[in-house]
Amino acid sequence: MVGPSPSGGGPTPSLTPRQTQVLELAALGKSYYQIGRSLGIAENTVDVLMRQLFKRLGAQTLPHAVFLACGAGILDPRRRHGDHAGFAAHRYRDEEPCEACWEGERAYRRDRRAARKATAV
Repeated sequence: MVGPSPSGGGPTPSLTPRQTQVLELAALGKSYYQIGRSLGIAENTVDVLMRQLFKRLGAQTLPHAVFLACGAGILDPRRRHGDHAGFAAHRYRDEEPCEACWEGERAYRRDRRAARKATAV
């Protein structure tokens, strides 16, 4: 089975909000274990959600699912997540940052503090 074309032809599949969260984190390179920890769900639940969204998108692999989701407009390939820039983009759009961007922002702030301390010594 083949999913929707990246050019937007054909019907756009719909994913649940939880499936979209899982796909966004997976697109960032997070493992099923890391996704589960981030969302407070079991690793097996992440696996089930991934299987469901693969079926809905008509994808065979994770990269294929991300490609199809970007083509269908479910994921925005220009939108950054999981780092300081993603966090700033959410704030610029007056949105509450997603958990991945909050984690990225915390890591950014931690790194900046460590860099300031290193130069102060």
